[in-house]
Amino acid sequence: MEKKNPLSLPKHMLYRSHPWHGMPLGDKAPESVNCYIEIVPTDTVKYELDKETGILKIDRPQKYSSLCPSLYGLLPKTYCGTLTAQYCMQKSGLKNIRGDEDPLDICVLTERAIPRGDILLHAHPIGGLRMIDGNEADDKIIAVLQGDYVYGKFRDIGECPENIVERLRHYFLTYKDSPDKKQGRVQITHTYGRQEAFEVIRLAQQDYLDKFSSYGH
Repeated sequence: MEKKNPLSLPKHMLYRSHPWHGMPLGDKAPESVNCYIEIVPTDTVKYELDKETGILKIDRPQKYSSLCPSLYGLLPKTYCGTLTAQYCMQKSGLKNIRGDEDPLDICVLTERAIPRGDILLHAHPIGGLRMIDGNEADDKIIAVLQGDYVYGKFRDIGECPENIVERLRHYFLTYKDSPDKKQGRVQITHTYGRQEAFEVIRLAQQDYLDKFSSYGH
């Protein structure tokens, strides 16, 4: 049998897609979404997607002993821009908030130990944290891994054990601060449910289209 020349294969089979710009969020978004995972709970180094190359890079060693209590990553083809910031101001009552100009962040709950990031997975959003870092909207969507034996049955944040959500809140409220710091720069104004999480995702999708449509993404 004649071997096929690999150079004649479609480009998507020869080159890795950019996790932010090259991967679809999913046909059933926002109810069901594709996620790119950067950090897992055992990581003592903060990894972050390099937005230019699409390669996972070291952002910094974790400053303190707190470790992220869930899988953590981003939602492809989302962007925290004007619409995301406006919604944050509407819901929080705060003023002069702007989007953080990054893809929307997501925390994915699973009972399974996943040893490394730089992976794609499928998850179902169940809620989120309205987080504000300085004056930037920096929402954290909370989701469950599709098919997970323990968490996969949850459909709304109200079904999730309260201590799990509190761990996430504590991590994001403290991970940038030294233990003796009395007041951090991060605040979480609300924990919200599934329908509100869907709206945040939709707005971040539209912010992405508004920002990048002229680039052909």
